[in-house]
Amino acid sequence: MAYKKQILYEPLRSINAATFVGTYLPLGGPLLHPASIVKLVNNSTSTVTVSTDGVTAVDVAPAMSFFLYDETSNTPVGSVDGVFAPQNTQYYVSGAVGTGLVYLVIQYVAEV
Repeated sequence: MAYKKQILYEPLRSINAATFVGTYLPLGGPLLHPASIVKLVNNSTSTVTVSTDGVTAVDVAPAMSFFLYDETSNTPVGSVDGVFAPQNTQYYVSGAVGTGLVYLVIQYVAEV
């Protein structure tokens, strides 16, 4: 069977909790593609708050936890267009100094 679309990964983004200063820091660069799946893995000893504008907290990830957003699962039934996290979205994290890394995993849909 020939598929017309596939899921691909953007490069893994990460930040070391040792660099946290209590203000929002960018978690890698902005999204290169509209994201279908967004996974944040907090493999650090710090609770982190997450922002997409560097000011407003939109989520929290306790130490040693993760969250997964299946963005396209929210596409209305019968729609030909998917729901995606917008290209160029920048994720930021804030927390107290700790140890370990926080990762951002992005999957996107590509035409083949």
